[in-house]
Amino acid sequence: MGGGAEDEGGRAFVLGGGGALGAHEVGMLKALFAAGLTPDMVLGTSVGAINGAAVAADPSQASVERLEELWTGLGRAGVFTGSLVGRLSTVVRSGTHLYASAPLRSLLRTHLPVTRIEELAVPFQCVAARIEDAAEHWFADGPLVDAVLASCSVPGLLPPVRLGEAHFVDGGLVNSIPVGRAVALGAREVFVLQVGRIEHALAPPRLPWEVATVAFEIARRHRFARDMADLPPHVTVHVLPSASTRDETGGALRQLRHRAAFGQTAERIERAYAATSRYLDTALAAKGGGDA
Repeated sequence: MGGGAEDEGGRAFVLGGGGALGAHEVGMLKALFAAGLTPDMVLGTSVGAINGAAVAADPSQASVERLEELWTGLGRAGVFTGSLVGRLSTVVRSGTHLYASAPLRSLLRTHLPVTRIEELAVPFQCVAARIEDAAEHWFADGPLVDAVLASCSVPGLLPPVRLGEAHFVDGGLVNSIPVGRAVALGAREVFVLQVGRIEHALAPPRLPWEVATVAFEIARRHRFARDMADLPPHVTVHVLPSASTRDETGGALRQLRHRAAFGQTAERIERAYAATSRYLDTALAAKGGGDA
């Protein structure tokens, strides 16, 4: 990576995965830019790759407006909408997934202003899981939409993305909140934008479909907790608050009700903006102010 990614004192924005809950990250970005904080590098996973790519293209309030429009598009028919019967029909036809990837690919092409990662204004990387060797793969150059789509191709919802001879699925399977990657790239100040799940303790599953969700949450939270425990003393990490509720972050079944989930976009953005603004007021006052 070039630019400020490896400079001493570099500031990283790390955007985690979380499906429809990724709207919280837009509110956090709004608060960060309002406080005069901009990134030297951006790293994203899954829906965080979508938000992160938009920010890396234009690290300013203008990107927040672009993301608000994109998130409205995610809730329109043809991307993550349709009846349960229609989704089941897609599963029957495909054998593996509920949605085709073409509508999301088209939306990304419309809203991301560059075609290649190296053309972004700020160094950017996103992660996906490579199926063939069960590997964590980081995209730091090449076609932007391919990389972002690979990072957010949730198994069961979207088909794997084939690039060359390899197939890629959602990066949350291998590194959902990549703080460790930011530190390895030289970041000394890290702002973690997350969807709220780590703010609420897990509970044992009570229903059959909750078993896989809880198992996945244990894996993703363990990786994040390990990264946080291994932080070098010279690195400062700010985990921004999402103001999410336990009800909206719990349960895979709720996340499949995409029409209702994306209908809460504006509310989630504003709640996260208010909570993060309060956090930053305190954090910046404690360090004697912040600079861009």
